[in-house]
Amino acid sequence: MLAFFKLVLSFAPWLSFLIIARDTLLRVEIGLSVALALTVVMGVMRLNRGIILWVSLAFFAAATVSVIAFNDAWTLQYLGVLANGALALAAWLTIALGKPFTLDYAKEHVDPSLWNEPHFIRTNVLMTALWASAFTVSAVLALGKMEQAVLSELAYDLVSYAVLIAAAIFTVWYPEHLHRARAAARQL
Repeated sequence: MLAFFKLVLSFAPWLSFLIIARDTLLRVEIGLSVALALTVVMGVMRLNRGIILWVSLAFFAAATVSVIAFNDAWTLQYLGVLANGALALAAWLTIALGKPFTLDYAKEHVDPSLWNEPHFIRTNVLMTALWASAFTVSAVLALGKMEQAVLSELAYDLVSYAVLIAAAIFTVWYPEHLHRARAAARQL
């Protein structure tokens, strides 16, 4: 349960934005400002790090300036797609660069002697690919929600939330599962 809480905490700026930025321009502006402030505070306190910190900082700074200072309608219209797309692009990029973003968080829970082990790296590539896929699906759903092509607005939101919650649950469950499987294999 603690691992799940830490995972949720690492996405606090994004979650605050998701919860606050709804229905009115004022709420979007407040949501962006809160998310940007949380990103900075969490970065300073080392509660968030690596590519997710930098993507959060870049996204929320750019979106805040674009929406609040320039009143940019395009950014405002595509904010959901841009937010999920930024996370998806960053996650896929970390895999392409051979530094999956989950490594920054996984290293907190694993002995440093294992950090370069192939199974540790593979596990983090898998976990990052899962998150990258979830963010990609959420970006596509955000675009579909704008067009209301097939589903209702609520259905798009529920599917997106379900995908992200499933990714979070898997992220907590899978490393524990691997640890138990390795321990059982050693006992044989």
